[in-house]
Amino acid sequence: MELSSRFAAAVTGAGGHSSSGVAPALLTRWTEPHRRYHTLDHLRAVLDVVDAWAAYAADPDLVRLAAFFHDAVYDPRATDNEAASADLARAVLVSCSVPPAAVEEVHRLVRLTADHLVDESDANAVLLADADLAILASDWPDYAAYADAIRAEYAHVPDDLFRAGRARILSGLLSLPSLYRIAPLRAQWEEHARANINRELTQLTGRAAR
Repeated sequence: MELSSRFAAAVTGAGGHSSSGVAPALLTRWTEPHRRYHTLDHLRAVLDVVDAWAAYAADPDLVRLAAFFHDAVYDPRATDNEAASADLARAVLVSCSVPPAAVEEVHRLVRLTADHLVDESDANAVLLADADLAILASDWPDYAAYADAIRAEYAHVPDDLFRAGRARILSGLLSLPSLYRIAPLRAQWEEHARANINRELTQLTGRAAR
């Protein structure tokens, strides 16, 4: 499987080695039936951005590994998915004999995806955050499909509560100084992403953010 090979290559690049069962077990997590957006398609999309812009990272293979784990634990009813995903990354990468410093860097990166509040000097975190948020700058039909998929993952939440919670998240993203920290991505994606977010906010609340 293509993703299994990419995982093994990243582990090797980080100084470890992956046994045959590690990648399939990890990837199976991304196929859980309750997932609608946080699926293998999302993982692949994040990895593709990381690969395309790898020159901007200090340790591209560690960013790739963080991508593999950043939503490996995903329960829409939980509040600690990023922390649990980071702990899973630590356990799996230790079993793969990845050097301790690299393991801890992946653990740190995964935890940062909880809010995408990263310093622009933090090259590894910047690339991961930009890749994770790339969907926001997609064409509107793809963005709308993403928003619908998120709603489906939270089908257990009443509509009024979902609208309020989703609006808070989107408003938080808009409050960031920039959604994207890599200069070429910011130039390509920032304006369009903000327009998409405001359009969704308008649909949720009847008014766009200022």
